Amino acid sequence: QVQLVESGGGLVQAGGSLRLSCAASGRTFSSSAMGWFRQAPGKEREFVAAIKWSGTNTNYADSVKGRFAISRDNGKNTMYLQMNSLKPEDPAVYYCAADSRPFRAVVTRDRSEYHYWGQGTQVTVFS
Repeated sequence: QVQLVESGGGLVQAGGSLRLSCAASGRTFSSSAMGWFRQAPGKEREFVAAIKWSGTNTNYADSVKGRFAISRDNGKNTMYLQMNSLKPEDPAVYYCAADSRPFRAVVTRDRSEYHYWGQGTQVTVFS
């Protein structure tokens, strides 16, 4: 079992930066692929970024590639999302998620592949 808690959301001006964190409890964090998803009002939850259990492979949505960076620190059981050059289309509730299957080689964008979810943190961008 993995419990996930996001933090770091807030209000930022367009062009600014935020760093989200996802703290995980449980012994399986270091063997689990992790992902960030977001959901804006009236829209479906969409993939943002994902990282392999080892941190050696990442995957990004085209809309954030080059602006966002996902990383993890397995020693601290924490995953991060550095968000730069925030745009008016980025506001949403951001969720972190974990895959329950250990040591997977793939880094998937499919939200059905993630079995544990945090409660979300709100990101608001103003211009």
